[in-house]
Amino acid sequence: MDLMLRGKTAVVTASSKGLGRAVAEQLAAEGADLLLCSRSEEAIRKTADDIHKRYGVRVESLAVDVGKAGDIARLVETAAARFETVDALVCNAGGPPSGSFLSFDDEAWEKAFFGNMMSVVRLIRGFHPLLARQGGRIVTVASTSVKTPIPGLVLSNTLRTGVVGLMKTLSIEFAPDGILLNTVCPGRIMTDRIVELDSIRAERDQVPLEAVQEKLRQDIPLGRYGEPEELATIAAYLLSPRNSYMTGSVFYVDGGAVKSL
Repeated sequence: MDLMLRGKTAVVTASSKGLGRAVAEQLAAEGADLLLCSRSEEAIRKTADDIHKRYGVRVESLAVDVGKAGDIARLVETAAARFETVDALVCNAGGPPSGSFLSFDDEAWEKAFFGNMMSVVRLIRGFHPLLARQGGRIVTVASTSVKTPIPGLVLSNTLRTGVVGLMKTLSIEFAPDGILLNTVCPGRIMTDRIVELDSIRAERDQVPLEAVQEKLRQDIPLGRYGEPEELATIAAYLLSPRNSYMTGSVFYVDGGAVKSL
């Protein structure tokens, strides 16, 4: 299926690796031009160069910390100057640290809040004028923890759920502008983040990493971890003109791991 993304412009945050990069590559494969960002200028420039060489689309890059208001403002200004319009926005950010409720002080909560909640607020608010010109698409990357809290991830469980509430609300407010907003929730997708969390669990339980991952695979009906590209395929469709009637929805890409209705 042609997603009708050729010649469209997309902004993808936290896109030097992992799920962000996978989504960026899928959009590029469909012909979209990109503005990519991450905190590391070197890493995001290399990613932009690699994607441009592989797919031949225009790829701009910028070093941005989405937890900082000034950096997001600079990203919006850059997009407006280099592309004039934006058709798709992907709100993605690295997950906050693992730990129990009593292990985090106010500073940890505030950092997670600005990185994972306020980043979405600021990105959508900043890009709204550009997206509203042609009825754009927004996808936020969250987690299956919005449906089933994950032990040891109180920061993520709390803030990701708030983001889903925001997206649902904005899907109603922005409908007259023709802007469609959806959330994709990865389960155990094989990224550096998942390996890090699995390694923490292995160290805590004093067992090999492979034993932890094998046990977790048993809880996934499909019997395996997912690949970043499998989430990226869903995101690309939701970000494309082919998606014309889905907004305010949450899509779980988890191999069936979430058992609730």
